[in-house]
Amino acid sequence: MSASRLRTVDAPRPADLPSTPTAFLAGLGRPTLLRIPGRDRSRVRVVTTLLHGNEPSGLRALHAWLRSDPAPAVDVIAIIAAVETALHGDGFVHRALPGRRDLNRCFFGPADDPEGSLAAAILEALRAAAPEAVIDIHNNTGHNPAYAVGPHAGERELALCAHFGDRFVHSTLRLGALVEATIGFAPSATIEVGRAGDPAADRTALAGLESYVAADDPTAAPEGDRTMQVYQDPRRVSLRPGFSLAFADAPVEGADLTIRADVERHNFVTVAAGEPIGWVRADVERPLEVRCADGRDHTDDSFAISEGRLALRRGGVPIMVTTNADVARSDCLFYLVQPVAMETSKRRPEDADSSQDPASQI
Repeated sequence: MSASRLRTVDAPRPADLPSTPTAFLAGLGRPTLLRIPGRDRSRVRVVTTLLHGNEPSGLRALHAWLRSDPAPAVDVIAIIAAVETALHGDGFVHRALPGRRDLNRCFFGPADDPEGSLAAAILEALRAAAPEAVIDIHNNTGHNPAYAVGPHAGERELALCAHFGDRFVHSTLRLGALVEATIGFAPSATIEVGRAGDPAADRTALAGLESYVAADDPTAAPEGDRTMQVYQDPRRVSLRPGFSLAFADAPVEGADLTIRADVERHNFVTVAAGEPIGWVRADVERPLEVRCADGRDHTDDSFAISEGRLALRRGGVPIMVTTNADVARSDCLFYLVQPVAMETSKRRPEDADSSQDPASQI
């Protein structure tokens, strides 16, 4: 498939860029691949952003960086994907266009609609570039610290994460995301910089991007020893079809499931077994579904309902918690993970090509 759905812009000049990210996006008009020359023209690294139209921090960081007249260590390819979605309506409102597929669920096909075709074009462009690393910058709908997600938790992926934060979620869930499709041709990570619209998330995105493009080797471990918190075994917690949902401080009349309004305070915090996180209507059974990477149903061993209260059956760490009911219904409520403390240290040059996955030792 041709990558013709991607507009290509070579060496954009800072003086030619509009002063605001929104005007910059409107000027692009469609999915765009930018090529920014670096000091070393023999290597390429990639940053993608705006795979979801309501997650603007990566775009804002990229726009600010481009206007700074950058001189990256190596050539940089920047892909701005869901341009039409981000511009739709009032701007930065829709994750995907109404009635259309989520672009970041399309990277394993099919390619027979606009989103699938664009995903295929992006992958073709990345494979042709043979990048040394790929980062995909996102926001989320909950209050989270910055963290990375990826299907491989080797030293190179942890080092990519370290440009933005010190948390890495090792996930083998197959959702059709971009970073899942990069396995085999580049170390990569999804970077979640924080809630959309939070200036702190914008600052995290810009600082991390600047660090990533300036590094001589973005996949080398940070100087000195640094502890990274790695989480594994993500279980996807979603609302079963046909059930109603509310967020409140007490059970909502008519709602099949009410989740505590302050549930976001549990993001990346261990929740003890038996601690209530919501309420289930008396005549309702199993409003939630919990699935792990291999598709097995873990609902009954993850949650317990007692006297109408919903609680974890065993301790765990909720991440990516949302209190947006639309997102919860269309995607998921949160993921449950288990923490594993790991340490990354300065690597010796002879270790640089190691593909050993620390998570496999757990």
